[in-house]
Amino acid sequence: MARLPRYNLPGQPQHVIVRGNNRDIVFVAADDYRFFLACLEEAAMRNGCAIHAYVLMTNHVHLLMTPEQENSIGKTLQSVGRRYVQYFNYAQKRTGTLWEGRFRATLIDSEAYLLTCYRYIELNPVRANMVTHPREYPWSSYACHAEGKPDKLVTDHALYRDLGKTDSERQSAYRGLFKARLSQGTLEEIREATNKAWVLGSDRFKERVAAAATRRVAPLPKGRPRSRES
Repeated sequence: MARLPRYNLPGQPQHVIVRGNNRDIVFVAADDYRFFLACLEEAAMRNGCAIHAYVLMTNHVHLLMTPEQENSIGKTLQSVGRRYVQYFNYAQKRTGTLWEGRFRATLIDSEAYLLTCYRYIELNPVRANMVTHPREYPWSSYACHAEGKPDKLVTDHALYRDLGKTDSERQSAYRGLFKARLSQGTLEEIREATNKAWVLGSDRFKERVAAAATRRVAPLPKGRPRSRES
Protein backbone atom coordinates (compact mmCIF):
# COMPACT_ATOMS: atom_id res chain seq x y z
CA MET A 1 0.00 0.00 0.00
CA ALA A 2 1.32 3.46 -0.93
CA ARG A 3 2.45 5.61 1.97
CA LEU A 4 0.29 8.54 2.95
CA PRO A 5 1.45 12.05 2.06
CA ARG A 6 3.40 13.82 4.79
CA TYR A 7 2.10 16.72 6.81
CA ASN A 8 3.97 19.98 6.43
CA LEU A 9 3.12 22.30 9.29
CA PRO A 10 5.73 25.02 9.85
CA GLY A 11 6.51 25.62 13.51
CA GLN A 12 5.36 22.15 14.63
CA PRO A 13 7.96 19.55 15.71
CA GLN A 14 8.29 16.31 13.75
CA HIS A 15 9.91 13.00 14.63
CA VAL A 16 11.89 11.91 11.58
CA ILE A 17 13.59 8.59 10.79
CA VAL A 18 16.11 8.14 7.97
CA ARG A 19 17.20 4.55 7.30
CA GLY A 20 19.94 2.94 5.31
CA ASN A 21 18.80 1.13 2.18
CA ASN A 22 17.71 -2.40 3.16
CA ARG A 23 18.71 -1.35 6.69
CA ASP A 24 22.38 -1.57 5.74
CA ILE A 25 25.02 0.13 7.88
CA VAL A 26 25.54 3.83 7.11
CA PHE A 27 28.14 4.65 9.78
CA VAL A 28 31.37 2.67 10.14
CA ALA A 29 33.97 4.97 11.71
CA ALA A 30 33.80 7.87 14.16
CA ASP A 31 34.61 10.26 11.32
CA ASP A 32 31.44 9.13 9.56
CA TYR A 33 29.27 10.24 12.48
CA ARG A 34 31.14 13.54 12.74
CA PHE A 35 30.79 14.30 9.04
CA PHE A 36 27.08 13.51 9.05
CA LEU A 37 26.51 15.82 12.02
CA ALA A 38 28.48 18.59 10.33
CA CYS A 39 26.41 18.19 7.16
CA LEU A 40 23.20 18.21 9.20
CA GLU A 41 24.16 21.35 11.13
CA GLU A 42 24.95 23.24 7.94
CA ALA A 43 21.86 22.07 6.04
CA ALA A 44 19.49 22.69 8.95
CA MET A 45 20.75 26.24 9.37
CA ARG A 46 20.55 26.97 5.65
CA ASN A 47 17.05 25.52 5.20
CA GLY A 48 15.41 26.70 8.41
CA CYS A 49 15.20 23.59 10.58
CA ALA A 50 15.68 23.54 14.35
CA ILE A 51 17.10 20.23 15.63
CA HIS A 52 15.94 19.53 19.18
CA ALA A 53 17.09 15.94 19.68
CA TYR A 54 18.92 13.29 17.67
CA VAL A 55 20.61 9.92 17.72
CA LEU A 56 22.77 8.35 15.03
CA MET A 57 22.50 4.56 15.08
CA THR A 58 24.61 2.30 12.89
CA ASN A 59 21.97 1.93 10.17
CA HIS A 60 19.49 4.74 10.79
CA VAL A 61 19.00 8.21 12.25
CA HIS A 62 16.31 9.68 14.52
CA LEU A 63 15.71 13.42 14.55
CA LEU A 64 13.28 15.70 16.37
CA MET A 65 13.09 18.85 14.29
CA THR A 66 10.89 21.89 13.77
CA PRO A 67 10.69 23.35 10.25
CA GLU A 68 10.33 27.06 9.58
CA GLN A 69 8.78 26.45 6.16
CA GLU A 70 6.80 23.64 4.52
CA ASN A 71 9.79 22.28 2.63
CA SER A 72 12.44 22.86 5.31
CA ILE A 73 12.73 19.23 6.42
CA GLY A 74 12.77 17.79 2.92
CA LYS A 75 15.44 20.22 1.72
CA THR A 76 17.56 19.64 4.82
CA LEU A 77 17.54 15.86 4.50
CA GLN A 78 18.04 15.97 0.73
CA SER A 79 21.15 18.10 1.19
CA VAL A 80 22.56 15.90 3.95
CA GLY A 81 21.81 12.69 2.08
CA ARG A 82 23.45 13.87 -1.12
CA ARG A 83 26.66 15.08 0.57
CA TYR A 84 26.96 12.14 2.91
CA VAL A 85 26.47 9.41 0.32
CA GLN A 86 29.27 10.89 -1.79
CA TYR A 87 31.54 10.95 1.25
CA PHE A 88 30.60 7.46 2.43
CA ASN A 89 30.85 5.81 -0.99
CA TYR A 90 34.30 7.27 -1.49
CA ALA A 91 35.47 6.25 2.00
CA GLN A 92 34.10 2.70 1.69
CA LYS A 93 34.97 2.28 -1.99
CA ARG A 94 31.37 1.51 -2.86
CA THR A 95 28.82 2.77 -5.37
CA GLY A 96 25.08 3.14 -5.54
CA THR A 97 22.36 4.30 -3.21
CA LEU A 98 22.86 4.43 0.55
CA TRP A 99 19.52 5.64 1.93
CA GLU A 100 16.03 4.23 1.90
CA GLY A 101 14.12 6.17 -0.71
CA ARG A 102 11.82 8.11 1.61
CA PHE A 103 12.24 9.37 5.14
CA ARG A 104 9.49 8.72 7.69
CA ALA A 105 7.99 11.46 9.80
CA THR A 106 5.14 12.30 12.14
CA LEU A 107 3.85 15.54 13.59
CA ILE A 108 4.38 15.78 17.35
CA ASP A 109 1.94 17.34 19.80
CA SER A 110 4.46 19.42 21.75
CA GLU A 111 2.73 19.57 25.11
CA ALA A 112 1.69 15.92 25.21
CA TYR A 113 4.60 14.14 23.55
CA LEU A 114 7.62 16.36 22.95
CA LEU A 115 9.78 15.41 25.94
CA THR A 116 8.62 11.81 25.61
CA CYS A 117 9.96 11.88 22.06
CA TYR A 118 13.28 13.31 23.35
CA ARG A 119 13.58 10.26 25.60
CA TYR A 120 12.44 7.84 22.91
CA ILE A 121 15.17 9.10 20.58
CA GLU A 122 18.02 9.23 23.09
CA LEU A 123 17.14 5.82 24.58
CA ASN A 124 17.52 4.05 21.23
CA PRO A 125 21.05 2.78 22.00
CA VAL A 126 19.81 1.37 25.32
CA ARG A 127 16.91 -0.48 23.67
CA ALA A 128 19.38 -1.83 21.10
CA ASN A 129 21.56 -3.16 23.96
CA MET A 130 24.52 -1.10 22.78
CA VAL A 131 24.89 0.68 26.14
CA THR A 132 23.26 0.48 29.56
CA HIS A 133 22.61 4.23 29.88
CA PRO A 134 22.24 6.95 27.24
CA ARG A 135 25.17 8.91 28.73
CA GLU A 136 27.47 6.15 27.44
CA TYR A 137 26.52 6.66 23.80
CA PRO A 138 28.47 9.49 22.10
CA TRP A 139 26.31 10.06 19.03
CA SER A 140 23.16 11.56 20.51
CA SER A 141 21.92 14.78 22.05
CA TYR A 142 21.66 13.29 25.56
CA ALA A 143 24.94 14.77 26.81
CA CYS A 144 23.79 18.22 25.70
CA HIS A 145 20.40 18.02 27.42
CA ALA A 146 21.40 16.13 30.57
CA GLU A 147 24.98 17.21 31.17
CA GLY A 148 25.37 20.56 29.43
CA LYS A 149 27.88 19.42 26.82
CA PRO A 150 28.06 22.08 24.07
CA ASP A 151 26.39 20.93 20.86
CA LYS A 152 26.01 23.47 18.07
CA LEU A 153 23.48 21.26 16.32
CA VAL A 154 20.90 21.40 19.12
CA THR A 155 18.30 24.14 19.45
CA ASP A 156 16.46 23.96 22.77
CA HIS A 157 12.69 23.74 22.49
CA ALA A 158 10.68 26.02 24.77
CA LEU A 159 9.36 23.03 26.73
CA TYR A 160 12.91 21.90 27.48
CA ARG A 161 13.79 25.40 28.68
CA ASP A 162 10.72 25.32 30.93
CA LEU A 163 12.26 22.44 32.91
CA GLY A 164 14.19 24.93 35.04
CA LYS A 165 15.28 28.52 35.51
CA THR A 166 18.98 27.76 35.03
CA ASP A 167 20.97 25.36 32.86
CA SER A 168 21.81 23.30 35.95
CA GLU A 169 18.15 23.03 36.96
CA ARG A 170 17.10 22.03 33.45
CA GLN A 171 19.79 19.39 33.18
CA SER A 172 18.91 17.94 36.57
CA ALA A 173 15.20 17.83 35.72
CA TYR A 174 15.98 16.26 32.38
CA ARG A 175 18.07 13.51 33.95
CA GLY A 176 15.16 12.85 36.26
CA LEU A 177 12.91 12.06 33.28
CA PHE A 178 15.06 9.02 32.52
CA LYS A 179 14.47 7.40 35.89
CA ALA A 180 11.17 6.03 34.61
CA ARG A 181 11.03 3.68 31.65
CA LEU A 182 8.90 4.37 28.62
CA SER A 183 5.98 1.96 28.61
CA GLN A 184 5.64 -0.59 25.84
CA GLY A 185 2.41 1.09 24.85
CA THR A 186 4.18 4.43 24.41
CA LEU A 187 6.96 2.83 22.37
CA GLU A 188 4.47 1.17 20.06
CA GLU A 189 2.44 4.36 19.72
CA ILE A 190 5.48 6.37 18.64
CA ARG A 191 6.67 3.67 16.25
CA GLU A 192 3.30 3.25 14.59
CA ALA A 193 2.74 6.99 14.22
CA THR A 194 6.16 7.54 12.67
CA ASN A 195 6.23 4.50 10.40
CA LYS A 196 2.70 5.08 9.14
CA ALA A 197 2.76 8.90 9.07
CA TRP A 198 -0.01 9.37 11.63
CA VAL A 199 -0.15 12.36 13.97
CA LEU A 200 1.21 11.75 17.47
CA GLY A 201 -0.78 13.68 20.03
CA SER A 202 -3.96 14.23 21.95
CA ASP A 203 -7.39 13.93 20.35
CA ARG A 204 -7.72 17.71 20.40
CA PHE A 205 -4.41 18.12 18.60
CA LYS A 206 -5.37 15.52 16.00
CA GLU A 207 -8.67 17.30 15.40
CA ARG A 208 -6.84 20.58 14.85
CA VAL A 209 -4.47 19.02 12.34
CA ALA A 210 -7.27 17.12 10.62
CA ALA A 211 -9.17 20.35 10.06
CA ALA A 212 -6.30 21.62 7.92
CA ALA A 213 -5.34 18.31 6.31
CA THR A 214 -6.59 16.46 3.26
CA ARG A 215 -6.37 12.99 4.78
CA ARG A 216 -6.91 11.07 8.02
CA VAL A 217 -4.53 11.77 10.90
CA ALA A 218 -5.02 8.44 12.71
CA PRO A 219 -5.98 4.86 11.83
CA LEU A 220 -9.61 3.89 11.72
CA PRO A 221 -10.97 2.12 14.82
CA LYS A 222 -10.30 -1.60 14.78
CA GLY A 223 -13.09 -4.08 14.25
CA ARG A 224 -16.00 -4.39 11.87
CA PRO A 225 -18.35 -1.41 11.49
CA ARG A 226 -21.62 -1.73 13.33
CA SER A 227 -24.65 -2.63 11.28
CA ARG A 228 -27.25 0.08 10.87
CA GLU A 229 -29.90 -2.43 11.98
CA SER A 230 -28.25 -3.31 15.27
